[in-house]
Amino acid sequence: MNRTVKSEVNQSKNEPLIFEIKGNSLDDGPGIRTVVFFKGCPLSCVWCHNPESKRRERELSYDKKKCVGCDTCVGACPEKALDRGLPGFVNRERCSLCLKCAEVCPSGALSAVGNRMSVDEIVREIEKDVPFFENSGGGVTLSGGEPTLFMDFASRLAARLKKRGVSVLLETCGFFNCDTFMKMLYPHLDMIYFDIKLFDGAEHLRLCGRPNDVILANFAKLYRKYRQGGTEVLPRVPLIPDCTATEENLSAIADFLRKLGVKKIGLLQNNPLWFEKNEMLGRSTDIETGSMRAWIDREKMERIRSLFKGIEIV
Repeated sequence: MNRTVKSEVNQSKNEPLIFEIKGNSLDDGPGIRTVVFFKGCPLSCVWCHNPESKRRERELSYDKKKCVGCDTCVGACPEKALDRGLPGFVNRERCSLCLKCAEVCPSGALSAVGNRMSVDEIVREIEKDVPFFENSGGGVTLSGGEPTLFMDFASRLAARLKKRGVSVLLETCGFFNCDTFMKMLYPHLDMIYFDIKLFDGAEHLRLCGRPNDVILANFAKLYRKYRQGGTEVLPRVPLIPDCTATEENLSAIADFLRKLGVKKIGLLQNNPLWFEKNEMLGRSTDIETGSMRAWIDREKMERIRSLFKGIEIV
């Protein structure tokens, strides 16, 4: 397992695609934040709320709600990959991702997902938001996808932001080489949001595409370092009906966290809009139950919260 992680870290020296830089965010850390979304992730969670972040490569998105039916794109496509007779409009097997359709689309229904940006370009984009950071105690959040998949790039970006006086928070799935992480990225971080999805290794492999031994070990190392005066680490659990939001899974995670002395946790509500995002990318959901398309109601949320007795939910 460690060899796999090491191999992926070495490959991560390639610069990533950035699929969004979102300003004025209030949900990705303290204060007003700008979130930089990296494209590419070592996991493949079936419920991924940002499915456009899974693959490293550029993709074509089709939003039927925006489409005005002008068919300008149809005439522009050299591969004849656009067909009103198809459920998703785009024949993904034919599409060469030349993106000529997106270039001529007047409504933005067809759009490219992922753009190459240098560290300088990202910093320039962020600098206009610095006054908001200073007035709110906010900063920049590196998210995705998985920023640690591109450790060298993420490190250079975080270092530049810190030099500019901007607070940097990392959102991570935790699947990375910890030694490399500690040397390259950790010194430039002010806070880490660390997702723990499933405690059972076999279930994690089934639903996320990887075992979770590296993830749990990395969290334990980082949290122990935090307790010794290091960077703050907040564990977070996405609450996905029939997947992560089971009493067995959440109780096991709570026990694991208590043994490490964890005092706070974030619980992330399911957002069924990820199904629509999958459709826009021409993908189907690998595993689906009816409950996964629903928000978790207040009564069930209260039961879930009770499983984390003794840990503050933030």
